[in-house]
Amino acid sequence: MPAALSPHTQIPADSEHIAGRKSAISREDLLAAALKLIGPHRSVSTLSLREVAREAGIAPNSFYRQFRDMDELAVALIDLAGLSLQKIIDAARVRAAVDRSAARGAVEAFMEQLRADDQLLHVLLREGTAGSDAFKHAVDRQLSFFEEELRISLIQINAAQGVTLREPALVAKAITRLVFAMGATAVDLPREKDPELVRQLTLMVRMIIAGSRSLAVESGQNGR
Repeated sequence: MPAALSPHTQIPADSEHIAGRKSAISREDLLAAALKLIGPHRSVSTLSLREVAREAGIAPNSFYRQFRDMDELAVALIDLAGLSLQKIIDAARVRAAVDRSAARGAVEAFMEQLRADDQLLHVLLREGTAGSDAFKHAVDRQLSFFEEELRISLIQINAAQGVTLREPALVAKAITRLVFAMGATAVDLPREKDPELVRQLTLMVRMIIAGSRSLAVESGQNGR
């Protein structure tokens, strides 16, 4: 039987036996805690390890059982945000199947996901411009996955219309970077601005696609 603690025994400040602190925690718990702390004007790059640990209900030292540091946690959040991008792609494909205006459908799908209080999408939009190099590389990796999915969709949609795009990979990249740049601005705008933003973005996306089609005609890819 262990000896009773002396009244003078000091318990370390980071001990997990402190009331209210959890004895075990998962990576998912820490990611969820970080997301709760992120707000409209707060990016993950500004969070401290102690803040996340406190929100998760653990001692700061316990954080290291799941992540090496806050950079690793932030990159894990960004990788998780890829799920939000897949939702946008899936929604855009459904709209394209029932509406010939694939450009508008894709832009609307993006804006709807943005306004759905999707904090993971907000992480992508903010960390791509404000985070560390590690964050930016992680964001770029996710955008590259998105671009590849978009490239495939663009080829399929245009092939169904009997036309070809000049360098569809560049078209997908141009559209992705444009939409995400505008999206980063839209986060801070009131919702009543959305219709005009959707109109502008849709027109810009159509301009990119029209330009690619014209270049394909000039090079003889469309056989005209």
